[in-house]
Parts: sequence; C-alpha cells; structure tokens
Amino acid sequence: MKRGSPARVRVIHWRASEATTLLDECRKTGLEVEYLDGDGGAICRAIRINPPDVVVIDLSRLPAHGREIAVWLRNTKSTRGVPLVFAGGDPVKVAAIRKLLPDATFCENGKVASAVTRLMKRAGKASPVVPPTMMERFRERSAAQKLGIADGAKVAVIDPPRDFPGLLGALPESVEFEEDNAPLTLWFVHSRDALLGSLRDMRTAASETKLWLVWPKGGSADGLTQNLLRESAREVGLVDYKICSVNERWSGMLFARKKV
Repeated sequence: MKRGSPARVRVIHWRASEATTLLDECRKTGLEVEYLDGDGGAICRAIRINPPDVVVIDLSRLPAHGREIAVWLRNTKSTRGVPLVFAGGDPVKVAAIRKLLPDATFCENGKVASAVTRLMKRAGKASPVVPPTMMERFRERSAAQKLGIADGAKVAVIDPPRDFPGLLGALPESVEFEEDNAPLTLWFVHSRDALLGSLRDMRTAASETKLWLVWPKGGSADGLTQNLLRESAREVGLVDYKICSVNERWSGMLFARKKV
C-alpha cells in the first residue's frame, strides 16, 4: 500500500449478480473495495498490474477457479505477499484448498469483514507459503487419477494394449474393468484406420459415458496424430475438454458429445 493511499480489497466472485452480499460485507471494513470480473487471465493481469492489499475469493461458485487464482498469486513475485481470504464454499473442497494454502484465511460468509480487519493488522509479518502450480501438481498424479478413475469405479476398456492395466500404475480399490456400458470409457486408438473406422459409433457412447481417446505418443505409422484425432472427433460432433499424459507411451483426450 502506498503511503497516504487507502487500503484496497479486491473481491473475486464468479457471478456478478450474486456478489452484492460479499461486497457489502467487505465494505464494512471501511476499506476501498473493488469487484473483479472476467476470466481468470484477466483477473490475474489486473492484480499483477495493480496489487491490492487483500484479495477476497468467494468459494461458493467455481472453487477450482478461485484456488488456481490464489496459487498463481502466490507463485508471482509481485503478488506473493498479498493476504488471501477465502469465503464460504463446500467443506470438502475448502479442506483441499486449505491443505494447499495453509496460511490463507478461511471464513464463513458473514465473517469476512472481521477476517480482513485482522489480516490488515498483521500484514507482512509472515513469509507466505508458495504452493506447487497446477502443472506441478498434475505431474505428481497417477495415471488413474488423471483419467478420473476413483475408488469403486466401473471402467469400460476398448482395444487395450497387452500391458493393460499395468500402464495405469497404482489403482484405487475395487475398480472394475468391463467391455462396455460403464460411466467411464478408455478407448485405446492404435492407428488412423481404427480411429476413422469406429469414431461414429463411439459418438453415441459419448452421450452416456466419459469418453477418453488414448493414443500412442508420437502417433502411428499410418498417420494417427493428436490433430487428426481432435479434428476427426469434432467432425462427428465430439468436443474435447481435457488432455493428459497417461504415461511415457500414451496420451489421452477426454471428449463429450457437442450440445446442440
């Protein structure tokens, strides 16, 4: 905070129409309150250009977005020391964020003003925890975690390689692998011909299952590539929304049926 200028609180909430209560609560501190709107990139740029004295992040909506904004702030030198306050949120998800950012302040809605006031009194007195970035955390996850295979999951597997399921590494308890009709499907695509020959049939399955297309890193001898896989899937009405490295030999892309 510059000498002579009022302390500023920046509030992050992912739905402007619902942010009024939180903004009013922050104004009880008597500090200057600003609401940050837009996507995560725009919010990060605004904070980096003009760091506030406190950032308040609502966790009632899109808690993962709020978590990654906070992680970015801690990993950016100019914003690392800005105190963080998390408001509300599902207890299970809040517990996970608290583990990642143990020195942040967590409070219920209605108690934000007192939390901000306490933070202002002790600002700069402790070294902030710098958590691992999303990419660093993701690299530490097992293949099963990346693919969303949880305890008790039923997973349909199509055309698996000979070393399946060993290529997934450690598996959660009670995972069942089936040939079809499961909430999650792993389709191992070994060649361009296999992709183009079965993709339309798999489009129907994508309405009822999370569909991972898993292909060899580096492609195949007959021209299977990541771009071909994505473009071919889009032509039949599938859209990708997640990609991961399964292991040193396989990559995966998660698809859903395009909404019309």
